Amino acid sequence: MKVLALNSSHRSEGQSKTELMLNHLVEGMEETGADVEVVHLRTQKVKDCIGCFTCWTKTPGLCVHRDDMTNELFPKWLQSDLVVYATPLYHFTLNAAMKAFIERTLPVLQPFFEEREGRTKHPLRGNHPADVMLSVAGFPEDSVFGQLSSWANFVFRERLVAEIYRASAELLVVPRFAEKATAINEATKQAGRELVESMKVSSETMARIKQPFLEDKNILHKMGNLMWKTCIAEGITPKEFGEKGLIPRPDSIETFMAIFSMGFNPKTASDTKAILQFRFSGQVEGSCYFMIQDGTIQARNETAEKPNLTIEAPFEVWMDIMTGKADGQQMFMEQKYRAVGDLSLLMRMGQMFGR
Repeated sequence: MKVLALNSSHRSEGQSKTELMLNHLVEGMEETGADVEVVHLRTQKVKDCIGCFTCWTKTPGLCVHRDDMTNELFPKWLQSDLVVYATPLYHFTLNAAMKAFIERTLPVLQPFFEEREGRTKHPLRGNHPADVMLSVAGFPEDSVFGQLSSWANFVFRERLVAEIYRASAELLVVPRFAEKATAINEATKQAGRELVESMKVSSETMARIKQPFLEDKNILHKMGNLMWKTCIAEGITPKEFGEKGLIPRPDSIETFMAIFSMGFNPKTASDTKAILQFRFSGQVEGSCYFMIQDGTIQARNETAEKPNLTIEAPFEVWMDIMTGKADGQQMFMEQKYRAVGDLSLLMRMGQMFGR
């Protein structure tokens, strides 16, 4: 099987969740013997279709533009058995780069009208490969892909053999969800294998790809909002946020519990059994604790009976430490906060918690 995998994400250097999903799908395809070529449209010159219809009249099957689409990509598209359209969700459908590519496949059609099953169509001039639509979004609901799915089904009809959509895609790289991310990645590989073997993806595999990261999507809302507030406050883009290794700055006990839990690293804390108690004063007052056991963490918005370590700090001081604006050891030496109990846990906190 010859497969053309198109990635229309403009992000690179490991930032693109579209590319992350596509890479795993391609890996599964190649493991099953498919000949796969991955094309990143951000590196290609694909001009917009100008609606001149030269490809229908003067040069049947050949576009008037002399660019990468005409010279390389369209011939490869025609020769493919399967094409994967991998696009980030822009305004609830595919992005402009992918739309431009698809519009430039117009030469595969002839200009004449014909009716089939009550629908007017243009007859094919040549081979139209089978299609897979792959997309990712930051929103947590699968319904966010509704418009894209409707468009893809209307345009590709029976040639659309699979739709692979991943909501909450940003969580694929959050350490707290490493186990689930691995399961999703493996399921995406399996989807690649199934597509090569049977030109479809089983419902069981699709359910594994779409498994939720969080039962409570409000946590994702709060995390996302804090990230954007931090970007605005620092005057940076999300890309720069990631490059700087920043952490969203909590603004309440509730958001602190969410962000602190998200930074938990199960691998480095797998042998730890402890209760961390926090008592905050200042702009935000209150208590909460975290129970760590068997590589898991649970947060409680209350006071623990027998904590192994208690940290008493002004809320703003601890948030400065947590977000890297202040050195925790220096703040401790200057008595900006107190720690009572097993201080080895305090020393290990940098290992057990990260971005």
